[in-house]
Amino acid sequence: MDVDTSKWSGEGTFTQTLIDRLRQIDGLALVRVEDAPASRSEADYNFMSNEVFVVFETGNREEPTRRFGLFPGTRTVAYKKMSVTELEARLAAAPDIGASDYADEGMIQYLRTERIIPPYQTRGYKLVELVRVYEAGTPRRE
Repeated sequence: MDVDTSKWSGEGTFTQTLIDRLRQIDGLALVRVEDAPASRSEADYNFMSNEVFVVFETGNREEPTRRFGLFPGTRTVAYKKMSVTELEARLAAAPDIGASDYADEGMIQYLRTERIIPPYQTRGYKLVELVRVYEAGTPRRE
């Protein structure tokens, strides 16, 4: 499996944990991580959003068919070895990832919050990390 992090700043501990877990899952061909444009920072909170795009491995299988409705034959059909719902179930079973906050057939979403108290400061800030996992190459829903 290839991992492309060229468009990711490297921020987000949960995103890094998710990438490490995705490396261990069979059935993935490519994982691409990008910073989402929704990231922002204020005085008392820091919101970061990352997007993870996955490409599933494909396989070929032979299916019986009839040509012209008369002549028997076979054709080769490509299929994906995994789906987004299967990936969500495997990630939910991992103890360091857990269940997603939202999932459907096209996306998995995780929202994690953490309170950060830096040394020598009386007031900390809240770190909110949003990670969305999409299948690459699927059309946008309107």
